Parts: sequence; structure tokens; C-alpha cells
Amino acid sequence: MTETQILTLDEIEDLSFRALVAAGTSEANARPLAVATAATEADGVASHGLAYIPIYAEHVQCGKVDGQASPALARPRPGVISVDAATGFAHPAIDAGFEALIPAAKGQGIAVLAIRNSYNCGVLGYHTARLARAGLVGLGFTNAPASIAPSGGRKPVVGTNPFSVAVPGEDGEPELLIDQSASTIAKSEVMKHAREGKEIPLGWALDADGNPTTDPDAGLKGSMAPSGGYKGVSVALLTEIMAAALTGATLGINASPFSGTAGGPPKTGQMFIAIDPAATSNDTFRSGMVGIVEAVRAQPGAHVPGDGRRGKRIRARDQGVAVSVATLDRIKALMG
Repeated sequence: MTETQILTLDEIEDLSFRALVAAGTSEANARPLAVATAATEADGVASHGLAYIPIYAEHVQCGKVDGQASPALARPRPGVISVDAATGFAHPAIDAGFEALIPAAKGQGIAVLAIRNSYNCGVLGYHTARLARAGLVGLGFTNAPASIAPSGGRKPVVGTNPFSVAVPGEDGEPELLIDQSASTIAKSEVMKHAREGKEIPLGWALDADGNPTTDPDAGLKGSMAPSGGYKGVSVALLTEIMAAALTGATLGINASPFSGTAGGPPKTGQMFIAIDPAATSNDTFRSGMVGIVEAVRAQPGAHVPGDGRRGKRIRARDQGVAVSVATLDRIKALMG
């Protein structure tokens, strides 16, 4: 059984921040990533939380990520914000973009943020949820190094390529949060099982010959299983269009891996679309959302996407989060 230790969210943020700075990340770039790491742990998505800090640190040190990068923002059109992440972390680039995106969407009804030359943005729903907290419907897309083969093929051509939709609620928190990859499971979960020496369930990944496997290492050498077969491949292609082709980022088939030290910066991308519901619905958005949500929750045992994260977040604020002692030891070793 994995040994754990309870940390508060502030402790998680502080530990993440200090480890990133010790690895060569500027304080300005480390802070948004540390804040996101704590929020990710609070939401119960441990695979993208503290477990990623040693990987981030390694990538700063080997040059896969420029920890000192300064994102460059441009406004090519009134409703378009563009940010060049300059091969740095995605989080400070998204922060800079959101500062312009949110007022633009509120002023015009809709606006988009295109980010290129970026890196793994962690949990995509963390970012779209921020748009929902600002009163906007947030859509997000992020591409990743190729790990899904096309229908009928064996060689990966697109990444797990998550998309997310976050809808504002009356209490300031997202009322509905869809956050899913195009694969059956996020690749980070397979990597986590590989690190821990655990088998993966059938249906998560395929080996190099295209056969289902329970061996996480064989799955990492093969391809991720697309969610829903060809429909998952289509979702991955949609996200590739939105996050790479439309932003000027590197296609997943040409991007270096998010794991290991091989290759230079992946230079992947993100696309966010923010919509002010008051501008499109004639003030019927709230009643429409209530109708959708109540229809789901009226069924015993049914839940709305995002409910689980909300509950975990509330508990984490009060009780802290159980984190792996092995992960903590790796992070502390980074800081000497």
C-alpha cells in the first residue's frame, strides 16, 4: 500500500514553488504552476499534481522547458488574443492571455485565446473553470505529442488531446465541468502505473502491434486506446485543429514527448474560447442550465460532470490532501 502524508493546499503550493525555483524556474513562472498544482491535488487529480513536479524540474534542467521564458502577447484582431509561450511553461502564458481574454469576451460577447510554443498545461479543466468563475462559458483545447493511432492504423499521429467545457454557476463555481481526453484514460495515468509497477486495465492502451495490453510499459511503447474507437480519434483530430493548426503550434506528430529528456521543447499549443452567455441567450441561459442539471440530478445515482471534483475540493480545503511520501521524497531531493 502506498504510504501517504497529509498536506494542506498552502503546503503543496509552497513545496511546488520552491522545487520549481530550485530547478531554475523564475519566481514569476513558478507561482502559477504551483497554484495550479495545489488546485489539481485538491480536485483529486493526483496524476497531474505533485507527481509532475519532478518531471517539470527535470525538463527545466535539460532545456525541454525554458524556466525563465517571458510570454509575448499580441492582439491581431479585436476578439483574438495570441500568446507566444516562448518554449516556457503553459501556465504563465495562459495567465497572461486570460488577463486580456476575459474583458474581451465580456465586452464583445466572445473572444479567443491562441497559445503556441507551449508545454503541457496540466489539467485543462483547471483553466476553463477559471473562465467559468469569471461568468463565462469556457472551452479549452490542448494538443499533445502523438500517442493515438488513426482508425485502422498502428502508428500514433495525434495526442490524447483533451478538451474541456466549463459553465458558470450561481455560487461562483462551475456548475458543469467537462474535462476529458480523446483517449480512454489520460496517458499520465499509464505513466503513473508504470512508475508504481502496476498493471493497467484492459482497454487503456495498445501494444506496438495494436493489441490490448495490461503492461503499462508496452502501452507506452505502443499507443493509447481512443475513447469510443473512431469517435475518440475524431475528438483528437478536432483538438489538433483547434490547439495546433489554428494556433501555429507544433503538431503532435512532430512534438517531443512530455516525458523523459529526449528532444527539445515540444512547442505544443492551447486554444481557449470564452463566451458571455448574456450576449447569446437573451437572458435564458440560467434557466436552460437549471433545466439540464436538474434533469440529470433528478435520477438516483446520476451526477453532472464536475460534481466529483467540487466535492473533493471542498474536503481538501478543510482536511488537506493525502500525497505520496515517495513523491514528496523525490521533490525534496530536488531541493537538496
